[in-house]
Amino acid sequence: MHPLPDRLDAGSPYPLGATFDGLGVNFAVFSAHAERIELCLFEPTGRKEIARFVLPECTDEVWHGYLPDARPGLLYGYRAHGPYAPEQGHRFNRHKLLLDPYAKQLAGTVRWTDALHGYRVGSPKEDLSFDRRDSAAAMPKAVVCADAFDWTGDVRPNTPWSETVIYEAHVKGLSQLLEECAPAERGTYAALSHPKVIAHLQRIGITAIELLPIHGFVQDRYLQEKSLSNYWGYNTLAFFAPEARYMGGGTADDLRMAVRRLHAAGIEVILDVVYNHTAEGSEMGPTFSFRGLDNAVYYRAVDGDPRRCVNDTGTGNCLDLSHPRVLQMVADSLRYWAESFRIDGFRFDLGVTLGRNGNHGFDPRSGFFDVLRQDPVLNQLKLISEPWDIGPGGYQLGNHPPGFAEWNDKFRDSTRKFWRGDDGMRPEFAARISGSADLFDRRARRPWAGVNFVTAHDGQPLADVVSYEGKHNEANGEDNRDGSDDNNSCNWGAEGPTDDAAISEIRDRVTRSMLTTLLASLGTPMILGGDEFGRTQQGNNNAYCQDNEISWFDWKQLDSQRGHALSDFVRRLTAIRRWYPLVRASHFLHGEVEVAPGILDIDWFDERAEHLTADDWNNAEGKALMMRRVRRLEDGRLEAVALLMNGAPVPLTFKLPTPGLVRRLVIDSADPTAEEREIGETVEVQDRACVIVVGTEPEPSR
Repeated sequence: MHPLPDRLDAGSPYPLGATFDGLGVNFAVFSAHAERIELCLFEPTGRKEIARFVLPECTDEVWHGYLPDARPGLLYGYRAHGPYAPEQGHRFNRHKLLLDPYAKQLAGTVRWTDALHGYRVGSPKEDLSFDRRDSAAAMPKAVVCADAFDWTGDVRPNTPWSETVIYEAHVKGLSQLLEECAPAERGTYAALSHPKVIAHLQRIGITAIELLPIHGFVQDRYLQEKSLSNYWGYNTLAFFAPEARYMGGGTADDLRMAVRRLHAAGIEVILDVVYNHTAEGSEMGPTFSFRGLDNAVYYRAVDGDPRRCVNDTGTGNCLDLSHPRVLQMVADSLRYWAESFRIDGFRFDLGVTLGRNGNHGFDPRSGFFDVLRQDPVLNQLKLISEPWDIGPGGYQLGNHPPGFAEWNDKFRDSTRKFWRGDDGMRPEFAARISGSADLFDRRARRPWAGVNFVTAHDGQPLADVVSYEGKHNEANGEDNRDGSDDNNSCNWGAEGPTDDAAISEIRDRVTRSMLTTLLASLGTPMILGGDEFGRTQQGNNNAYCQDNEISWFDWKQLDSQRGHALSDFVRRLTAIRRWYPLVRASHFLHGEVEVAPGILDIDWFDERAEHLTADDWNNAEGKALMMRRVRRLEDGRLEAVALLMNGAPVPLTFKLPTPGLVRRLVIDSADPTAEEREIGETVEVQDRACVIVVGTEPEPSR
């Protein structure tokens, strides 16, 4: 870089962040209440500040300046001058180095020290005190970037929602133990597109991989002090910067190349994103960025008490997306990932928080939803909300606007309970596997709006759901108090691993029955990565802090006979979902359309092929259920897909409705290796087993 000037040129208020134009760098940062903002430049190691400039202009509450001859690679941060008045919501402290909210790359990591706080930790005045120690040595620095990357030839898969099968995984956990991968690449972005990973995803019929958070995040101090780590990544520091831990010595282009290779394999990439809160925590938390730039704007405060943060997220703070500049930052971040990394969709952690208008509750017409639905880039992507938070009225499943899918925990709970053998589950279970129309069939939404899952990162993997009655989170260091106490799980006779063949057999059968339910139901299925080959967390249902073998994929399990057999069963299920449109119907079926005389588009029966009466639906001991879907083929013949489910502890003989069809048994969770075969009017379904039967009218004789 050329010798530094005495002052910055005026520059431009747009775009926000640090932008290289070929001749220099424009710096622009928002603050409505700052009195002055300084740009601090650092030498390449980030240890020594080499220059400090006042941003010379402020336009529409954006402070900006231009540094001629500056280039990508330059390290920088900000200092914001203004009132330190927590009782008014202001927490400016010029002694604290602040990360640019639009930083696209970070150099270094947070080094925990009390100097990161704007107040004197331990003072009797608490956060009303003022800390004058410089925090620069403990802070990561932003890096000026140039994002040129050749996407020529890249084609987004654009998989229709009704054909989508999602696979939830963690960047590091997916490949950390993958022996075929070079050691330096294990656990990195580059390994996401390793040939074995892609081949496996293709083989089992995955169309989209959903990655746990990869925005730059902070390792929580209290976890580090317990020799644990923030493995999941739900503690965002930088909404534009890829997490450096997954670069493995490479660059952000490793992620771009992985996305491109996944696209070439027909696999979309969805990011789990956390815009509901930041890593700065409650009003007693550190000052990294937003708190020091404009606390009163970025965070929602308790009504009547600007000093206190609203905590609808359970993490200490909530970003205030009712403010246009905060909402702009979120939209800019999403658009950056969609355009610079060609990401295909986003899953919004605690999506209800994003839809709150200030402190006035959830609103499906809030600014957040409106902005995304009208944005010409973002409204073409897959948008998924986690439809709850811990705030007032925080459970909003089914209440999101068109264009959004939602995690359907009711599907998870009813599926687990039905296959566990709970009483009275038939009505609820039937509603869930037929697409949860009671929740989603409004405003022209489709069955895909419900993201069905039996397991997710938050909880136990499927192998543990059938192996443990309770949680086993002792490794988390909280005396097993953390994590949900209500797993709806069953160990089938022994807690944890067992050598009992009968127990192992029923566990495997129930596992296959739940996977069959997941992939044969209306809605968008999401498989937790590793469930397809029996991954275990040793009973831990809250592995957020376990960056070790508890969480990592053991690929040797996949290569074992048992693991390969289970993954092959999943492959067959996804193939059936592709082959038979009835299984993944793109419209809701209500049993109100006669496809043929007396034959409805969807119908329900018991094992006798009798329609369920009101008394049958209310029979708490009824454990058998048959769902039949019917359509006409292009040649006019009828096609029926029947899902036969026996949640009882004894085998049952199911009689099949719709006489005159040629029937084939295509899946039996009790006999996973059985070949597809023609059957008659009855079929034996083992206890806790699930069978799929496809029937078609015979072709007319010639």
